[in-house]
Amino acid sequence: MSSDMPLKAAACLWACASAVSAADGPSRIVSADLCADAYVFALADREAVAAVSWQAGQTVSGAPEWALDLPRASDDAERLIALQPDLVVFGPAGAGDTARFLDRAGIARVNLQWGEDWDTVTANLRLIGAAIDEAERAEALMTELEARRQHLAMRAAEHGRPPSVFYLSVTGGAAGTDTLVDEAIRMAGGRNAAAEAGARGWLAANAAWAFRVDPDLVITSYFVDGYATRNNTGARHSAFQRLLQDTPRIDIPASAWSCAGPALMDAAEQIADAIDYAGQGT
Repeated sequence: MSSDMPLKAAACLWACASAVSAADGPSRIVSADLCADAYVFALADREAVAAVSWQAGQTVSGAPEWALDLPRASDDAERLIALQPDLVVFGPAGAGDTARFLDRAGIARVNLQWGEDWDTVTANLRLIGAAIDEAERAEALMTELEARRQHLAMRAAEHGRPPSVFYLSVTGGAAGTDTLVDEAIRMAGGRNAAAEAGARGWLAANAAWAFRVDPDLVITSYFVDGYATRNNTGARHSAFQRLLQDTPRIDIPASAWSCAGPALMDAAEQIADAIDYAGQGT
C-alpha cells in the first residue's frame, strides 16, 4: 500500500467537510512558518488563528502572549490536515510536496513573497490581507507604517552626513547590501559600514571586519536572544570585543530579523534612536 494512502484519505475527508463551509473569510488560519507568523499576527483576529509555527515562543519569534498556547504547525501535510484549517500561510519557501495534499483536501494556501526590502513587506501585507479577507486592515497598517517611515526620513534629514553603522551577529557575521539589515539601517538614516566596504548579502564570521570598518554605531543581534550556537565569534573574538568596547552599541531583538516583516520598522526606529543618542556624545 502506498505511504500516501492515509494522507489521501484524510485529505478526502476534510474536503468533504470543507465543502459545506460558507464562511466569507477563513475562520481557521494556520501559520506554518516563522515569517508567516509575523504577518498573521499583524492582520488576523486572534479568534481566527488555529495554529502557529513550531518556532513560535522561541527567542527568535515575535509571537504575542495569546499565541503561545496555540497548537504548532510546520509543513507536515498530515499535521496540517489534522488541524482542519481553511487557510495555511507558508513562508517564502512555500509548501513543497505538501501542496498536493492540501489541494486535494480543498484547503487554501498562500506563500509569502521573498525579499529583503520594505517593498516586500508592503507586498506581503497586501497578499496576506487579501488571503484572509482583511484587506482594509492591511491597508490601514500600511498607512501607519508609511507615516512612521516618513517620520524616520525627516529625522534622518536633521543628521547632516548619515552616520556609519555596522551590524554584528553573535556568530561574527555581518550584513552588506541586499539584506534586511541594510534596509533597516538606511531607513533609520544611517550608512551601512559593511556595504561601503564592498560587502553584499549575508557574510560569514570574519574578525577582519573589525579592522575594515570604523563605525559610529554597532548593531548587535542574537547576543542574548538567539539560537544556541557553538560559534560565538562575534562575542568572543578580541578584535570584535575591542570594536564593541570602543563604539556605541545597540542590541536589536532577534525577532526583528526572522524575515522582512512589519517588525523591520521597529528595528529601524530603534537604530534611529541609537543614532540620535550616539550623536549626543553620551
